[in-house]
Amino acid sequence: MNQGIKSTQFEFPGQVDFYKGKVRDVYIFEQIIAVVATDRISAFDVVLPKPIPFKGQVLNQIASYFLASTAEIVPNWVTSTPDPNVTIGKRCIPFKVEMVIRGYLAGHAWREYRDGKRSICGVALPEDLKENDALPTPIITPTTKADQGHDEDISRDKILSDGIVSEKDYLQLEQYTRALFQSGSEMARSKGLILVDTKYEFGKFGDQILLIDEIHTPDSSRYFYLEGYEKCQQEGVVQKQLSKEFVRQWLIENGFQGEEGQSIPEMTPEIIEAISKRYIELYEHITGHDFQPAKSHGASERIKEAILANI
Repeated sequence: MNQGIKSTQFEFPGQVDFYKGKVRDVYIFEQIIAVVATDRISAFDVVLPKPIPFKGQVLNQIASYFLASTAEIVPNWVTSTPDPNVTIGKRCIPFKVEMVIRGYLAGHAWREYRDGKRSICGVALPEDLKENDALPTPIITPTTKADQGHDEDISRDKILSDGIVSEKDYLQLEQYTRALFQSGSEMARSKGLILVDTKYEFGKFGDQILLIDEIHTPDSSRYFYLEGYEKCQQEGVVQKQLSKEFVRQWLIENGFQGEEGQSIPEMTPEIIEAISKRYIELYEHITGHDFQPAKSHGASERIKEAILANI
């Protein structure tokens, strides 16, 4: 059985640093970075104890698909994808905010709305919305980019007043965010899906703003099926999602939301297999290609050789 890629530990010629994120292992060089998408999975800003087989490959290949498809809309950091789990690209200085954009009232935004809030990140919301309703127009609800702990909602005004991002750069980030969301929504609908909400991260390479990290993957985005959406809303039935939200819901139902004193529920083989299948399902649905699993035997050596050949 494929146990998944939980972590990598390499040392490369010319490597100047290493960063271990929630999901990715990042090998840092003077001008480039090599990013390994592992099979780790996080929720509520906590890395769960067991990896999900093929999750890293799914994330890396979906991100590669969308980054290539949107490169003419927004320039991005990627220079090559030499392995199913590896992306090589420009070493950018990240902005300290994540640009979250929402077309529907779902997930965190719905939970805030349900609890009485009618403004999220300084953006007013209308009354009488139901969970998963379409918003009148997509809204941008940024979050802080925390090095440790939880990301926090933040308003545009706060970002500018605190000097986290200059006004000139922030206006460009908003423009890029809306253009990417429109493109992603159109691509999703062509495959019978609804892009509900997503997040984008940006950085600077010299004076140029580039799209960095991943886009439109199930870790960074939420999708509904287009067919049946209206009927589910009318009948008050839960929407079938292709996203990580079902993992969050499973954790919530088992008493875990990342808060102090809470224990992560047992990740049984059945749960792990179900999560893996959902990731593969999204890959096939959104790309229109059959998933071709990379060889799990010798995965570490395969990844190492791919990076060595491209640095």
